[in-house]
Amino acid sequence: MDLLLDVNVVLDICAKRQPFYTEARDAIQLCTFHGGKLWLYVGSVQTLEYNLYKEIKQRNELQGAGLTNRQLHAKCLALLEAFAKGKHWLAALAMEGNVFSAGDPEDAQLLLAMKRFAESKIKLLTRDEPLLKAHPDKTISPQEYIRQNIPASDRFIDFIDLKTQQNNIRPPLEQNIHRVLHHGQYIMGPEVKQLEEKLAAYTGSKHCITVASGTEALLISLMALGIKPGDEVITTPFTFIATAEVIVLLGAKPVFVDIEPDTCNIDASKIEAAITQKTKAIMPVSLYGQPADMDEINDIAKKHDLPVIEDAAQSFGATYKGRKSCNLSTIGCTSFFPSKPLGCYGDGGAIFTNDDVLAKAMHEIRVHGQERRYYHARIGVGGRMDTLQCAVVLAKLERFDWEIEQRTKVGDRYLKMLKDIPAVTRLVIRPDRDCVWGQFTIQVENRDVVLEKLKDAGIPTAVHYPVPLHQQPAYQSVCRISDNLENAGAISARVFSLPMHPYIGEETQAEIINALVNAVS
Repeated sequence: MDLLLDVNVVLDICAKRQPFYTEARDAIQLCTFHGGKLWLYVGSVQTLEYNLYKEIKQRNELQGAGLTNRQLHAKCLALLEAFAKGKHWLAALAMEGNVFSAGDPEDAQLLLAMKRFAESKIKLLTRDEPLLKAHPDKTISPQEYIRQNIPASDRFIDFIDLKTQQNNIRPPLEQNIHRVLHHGQYIMGPEVKQLEEKLAAYTGSKHCITVASGTEALLISLMALGIKPGDEVITTPFTFIATAEVIVLLGAKPVFVDIEPDTCNIDASKIEAAITQKTKAIMPVSLYGQPADMDEINDIAKKHDLPVIEDAAQSFGATYKGRKSCNLSTIGCTSFFPSKPLGCYGDGGAIFTNDDVLAKAMHEIRVHGQERRYYHARIGVGGRMDTLQCAVVLAKLERFDWEIEQRTKVGDRYLKMLKDIPAVTRLVIRPDRDCVWGQFTIQVENRDVVLEKLKDAGIPTAVHYPVPLHQQPAYQSVCRISDNLENAGAISARVFSLPMHPYIGEETQAEIINALVNAVS
């Protein structure tokens, strides 16, 4: 099959527009590989020249490259000339001129031009959604073309696509990294303070303290609160091990309260029954990207004069009743592990608080308890976040709101696609909050069988989490269980996560869901 290339596809490749560039490039390479011809429509030349020049000029202004209009125009023509090599030109005929009554004259011209070919011998390669929906027999998207022309065994679906994200932010990313390499302040450089100010403003918190990891964020928070051996901290058993790990490292005891079966977050209604005289803090986890019932938890904490630490490693960017996760309680902690909604390229994390006294303690604990250089007023740790990692997060933060929007759309599409599959249990999102989908997690029976079938279909998966913390060998003797933890035990045997990132397309999601339907049927 031959492909007639729509203007948007040509521009995606010439301007390397992300996240569309890779798919457009791969689609036309596949067409050539399978012996198809690539066609350009002569009537599109002026549109290509005008739009590519406009895009190059806009980038020149944003990046401060300083090229003149003549240089920009020469660059535009060189890119188009290089792309056109080896392509076939489709002449614009008189019969294709009078299309002004069409809703989109340019699209109408392309569709008329295709009539010169035998039926089913050519399709218009485009990512114009209205055009794709209106003419499914004549058009095809790059994603769908790739899906149809690569055998299932050769296709690769990313569980998390950091490559496309990196291509999308490469200019500010490289600029930030090179700035650090030039000034050489690899520890506590100016990017650290810049990031802290931006993150505090983003969440609405008074203070942000960047730290070496999400685990360090939790540990330093507990240390600042004075948690000591013999104390108890109420938390959830259905979370990553770090949540309980930091409690045990300080000699305190994690007290596990069961989770809600529909959100997998800690059940706020069961917290008060677990409080004793030894209870010194409550640590809910905003699992999978959705904040827990923070107001209910805060009310219980206030009644018993307890601080609340939100473990928001998976929910940075989410909102709860109009407020940002990490600014919902006494302290909020998050992680910048690469797979998180906002991640760096290594370990990193941050602590948020509106309490001046706690903020001062956290700043000091982060640098070995130093109040001033070589004067250690308290016990601390080496918990600083590297300047280079702060530079990476600064670059990612510029695009973060857009990525959160895309994550929401991807999550909504998944939920809609799964609606009529009775064998699959979906996560429930409460109406007073949203979810940034740190993972897109579902529940099924016979999980191991389903995962094996998905693996055979080329669909990557992960289990978050297979063994609740109260059943972990190292924790059984150091924790207290407040109830039977029935939900945590049952759900841990059924959950698993599907590919989730801002750049996953609807066609790929449909392929994943089709494979899931076959796996559970």
